[in-house]
Amino acid sequence: MRLLFIAMVGVVVVGIGLTGYRIIKGDPGKAPQGNQITEQVTVENTVILTLKDGDVVIQLLPSLAPKHVARIKRLVREGFYDGLKFHRVMEGFMAQTGDPTGTGGGKSPYPDLPAEYSWVPFERGIVGMARSRSMNSANSQFFITYARAAHLDSNYTVIGRVLKGMEFVDRIKKGHGQSGMVEDPDIIVKMSMAESAD
Repeated sequence: MRLLFIAMVGVVVVGIGLTGYRIIKGDPGKAPQGNQITEQVTVENTVILTLKDGDVVIQLLPSLAPKHVARIKRLVREGFYDGLKFHRVMEGFMAQTGDPTGTGGGKSPYPDLPAEYSWVPFERGIVGMARSRSMNSANSQFFITYARAAHLDSNYTVIGRVLKGMEFVDRIKKGHGQSGMVEDPDIIVKMSMAESAD
């Protein structure tokens, strides 16, 4: 068994394999208080993101964003993400993918989703849904943050967090300029649910 060290909102829990940890849900943008929710790490809500350098284990958080998590799981099971580019990657900020056109303007064939904002801060390893200027325009694109990004808090939907393999996310080829668009970008080799991983 592999030992995972999982930290969230200042609480550190040591677990064996796919275990759980506690998150505290409160009002968006405010310090968490009350309404404690236990979020278990389960195979049903764990994604394996295979990159060129290794596997990234992501826990999805349906208690925070049920519609977005359901969409991600559906697309993963359909193989939608396999081979897609990390088209926008900004050093010290985030790596974005999930666009079948590789331009930043593409999406899945399904309808856009209504925002599901939460209090969870965008810290290193948080997975969020990308969107246009419209708050209800998230669809298939997502990003993983490299560092604290307070300006995203309560403005983008949090769908999960990296449990293991963030060092592989760090190695994704970076873009240039303010747009962060990448020439000859790295791709998602494969994205699968842990329940169906080989």
